[in-house]
Amino acid sequence: MQTKLTLRLDRELIERAKAYARRTGKSVSEVVADFFAQLEARKAAETAPRSPAVESLVGALANKKVSETDYQAYLVEKHR
Repeated sequence: MQTKLTLRLDRELIERAKAYARRTGKSVSEVVADFFAQLEARKAAETAPRSPAVESLVGALANKKVSETDYQAYLVEKHR
């Protein structure tokens, strides 16, 4: 069942939301509903239990200076 929700937002933000909705072919209501659904999905993902393998890796790179460039160099070397 759908029901009405009133939001009070800055006029510029409303115009940006309307423009985004037009570009994506959705209504502003659909955009807001999608946003709220993503929040719920993100919360569920954050609370999902980790496997023992994943748990053992948590913090493995703490205080390490590893960049994306380092990883790319590793991949180049690995696949020579």
